[in-house]
Amino acid sequence: MIVLLPILSSLLIGTVTADTRDHVNSNLQIQIPSTLSKEGGYEHREALFGTPPYGGSINQPLIYADSDLCDATVDRRKGYPTRDKDDSGQMIPWPSPFILMVDRGTCSFVQKVRNAQHVGAAGVIIADNICICTDEVCMAASLDNICERAEPIMADDGSGGDIDIPAFLIMKHDADIIKTEMVDNNQNIQIQMKWTLPQQDDRVEYELWTVPSEHVSKDFQKNWKSVAEKFKDHIYFTPREYVYDGERIDCLAERNRNMCNTLCTNNRRYCAMDPDFDVTRGISGREVVIESLRRICVWKHYGESDGIGLKYWDYINNFLEKCDSPDFFASENCVNDVYKLAKMDSDIIKRCMIDSGGTEGDNINTFLDLEIKAQERRGVVVLPTIFVNAVALRGALTENTVIHAICAGFLDGTAPDICNQCSGCSNIMLCVQSDGTCDGPSGSNSRHSDGDTVSKRSFGFTLLIVFAMFGTGAYLHWKKSKEDMRGEVRGILSEYMPLEGNGGDDHGLALGNTGASGSTSFLG
Repeated sequence: MIVLLPILSSLLIGTVTADTRDHVNSNLQIQIPSTLSKEGGYEHREALFGTPPYGGSINQPLIYADSDLCDATVDRRKGYPTRDKDDSGQMIPWPSPFILMVDRGTCSFVQKVRNAQHVGAAGVIIADNICICTDEVCMAASLDNICERAEPIMADDGSGGDIDIPAFLIMKHDADIIKTEMVDNNQNIQIQMKWTLPQQDDRVEYELWTVPSEHVSKDFQKNWKSVAEKFKDHIYFTPREYVYDGERIDCLAERNRNMCNTLCTNNRRYCAMDPDFDVTRGISGREVVIESLRRICVWKHYGESDGIGLKYWDYINNFLEKCDSPDFFASENCVNDVYKLAKMDSDIIKRCMIDSGGTEGDNINTFLDLEIKAQERRGVVVLPTIFVNAVALRGALTENTVIHAICAGFLDGTAPDICNQCSGCSNIMLCVQSDGTCDGPSGSNSRHSDGDTVSKRSFGFTLLIVFAMFGTGAYLHWKKSKEDMRGEVRGILSEYMPLEGNGGDDHGLALGNTGASGSTSFLG
């Protein structure tokens, strides 16, 4: 999974932004007091981690922690509004349930929300502490001139898999008003975090955000053609290529020219990460951008018309098989061979790349510009990311996960038959590939994208054999231990037997002989 380019991380942190307002499927509203309610709700950024309760809401009292909550040791007796004191003379802890508001800064969003989750918060509101540059009201009230172009993306730092609660980031001027009411006026606030289900109809639209050098999604891309063609016109796919804006990552600055020349095209306008983080060898970021543009053109001419793109997937599969290595990634001969295998006209693709603005000179490329704008609208940071009906899927990117999401995205009664036929199968991908037959070729007990699986009967039989082997081993060990113990006892007793008997009687121990008469003395 790719989060940020390490070689450019210092340039990118805090600068990757997106226009969220028209693309989130959530709402933030204050219900009490009504004077703080806003028509349409508060503008906010939704976290890309945690588990939002789609179709539901969280309506609870708001607690302002008066802290950035970066320390795992959270003092629940602080914060606003103030509360009654207990026998110790301190304010009583935050009464559950509650939504916790914390300040932005110092540590990652994930760390803040994790600490809030540990103290029992049902949700988190992160109060921004930097104005948006276009927010005149906020800038006028600010004591400094520091600002940012848009709200930052609340991305997962790679450790957010244990977080279950949702989180929003609100703009500084809104956060300041809410905090003033709570701190200065001791106002109790009831706030609602609400989510709506994505718009559903009889066709599901989905898109995959990736880059040609990214490896996590390659197995998915190799297998997806055989799945996509089974859904026919019920689904529409859009491949997306993640390209960095050279201006945003400061590649237009003269001090970064040497580094960025190997990462970017079009006079450092469009950039990509260096796959091996070594600009002196291997595949360069510039070559990744060129291949990204090529794939955009392949889709434009061999996939966009039907949204299935069988020839597009042929191109991807053949490129991954033949050209996906440092020696051949940028080889024109290798790419031309891929065109032939996918039965494409190479001149059409080359003309498309040139007409869009090309990759040389200080030219604007229309297609690459569109990709940058699209990623800003979506708020894409982690690669690969797949969206189904404009909602980002969370968890592992597997064929089965995507098929489940697609089938769940149809309006009730409009899903294709294959969704119903395969809904109960253990390997839904193989079922789809087999036209809706669960026990089709290879069966549900063959390998698929989630790993190796076996039938219940085979698993039970194997488990029985394992138990039998352990049981037999335990019995043999017990039997051997018993014999060894008997031998040790004989040895111990023999040391205490008298060397000479009385009247010639044999005082040796007949161990285990129930017919022996007399008693045995260990004292001699």
